[in-house]
Amino acid sequence: MHYYQHHIGDFIKDTSFLTNEEVGIYLKLLWLYYDTEKPLPNSLFELSMKVNARDQQEALTGILEMFFSLQDNEWHHTRCDKEIQHYQQQLNTASKAGKASAAKRALNKNSTTVERPLDLCSTDAQLTNNQQPLTNNHKPKRESATVVACPSDVGEQVWQDWLSLRKLKKASVTETVVKGARSEANKLGWPLEKFLAEWCTRGSQGLKAEWVKDQSMSRTGQTNQTVMSGLTRGLIGGGNHVKLLGS
Repeated sequence: MHYYQHHIGDFIKDTSFLTNEEVGIYLKLLWLYYDTEKPLPNSLFELSMKVNARDQQEALTGILEMFFSLQDNEWHHTRCDKEIQHYQQQLNTASKAGKASAAKRALNKNSTTVERPLDLCSTDAQLTNNQQPLTNNHKPKRESATVVACPSDVGEQVWQDWLSLRKLKKASVTETVVKGARSEANKLGWPLEKFLAEWCTRGSQGLKAEWVKDQSMSRTGQTNQTVMSGLTRGLIGGGNHVKLLGS
């Protein structure tokens, strides 16, 4: 063992009557016990050599008889035995878990192609009561959009241009979007290909039939205004060259 729990309060209470030298001997006996993970040998000479108490064998004997118990010709310490047993149980558990993990990895490595996807879904970790089950509050992953085929009444070039525009605008291409575009085209009396071509020309994310109508009416009004302005200028500055209808 490289580590053990040292309860300072209990230790001070149990050793308050010892001298500093005797406390040092007792600590070295405990360290020897934990380091070897076994009871101390019933040899005063050997112990005095290992804890550097060759000239204090009387104190060493008193400490052994006070804090340890002689069983089967070995000096046992109740607290040390419990700590060592707990430590060895942890090592044994960790060893079993490591062997089980290695065996599972070897099984996955030697499994067939059909078995492997199932094995890869498992982990070495075991579920505990602290792990919460999935609830309805967990949002499912968003599924990727379905690939929509080019309509039969739309040319491949126009369709690819429209797809590129949708991608540029980070907009999805679904059957619903295509049906909506066809509906707007029908409102104008246009084929779908013409509507999509107009959409690409505008470079907008969406397109409505009324937007096209409003712009057409605006252009028509501007044209009529231009024609009327020209006629008015001709009447005013035309002189003898202007002839009225019916004259």
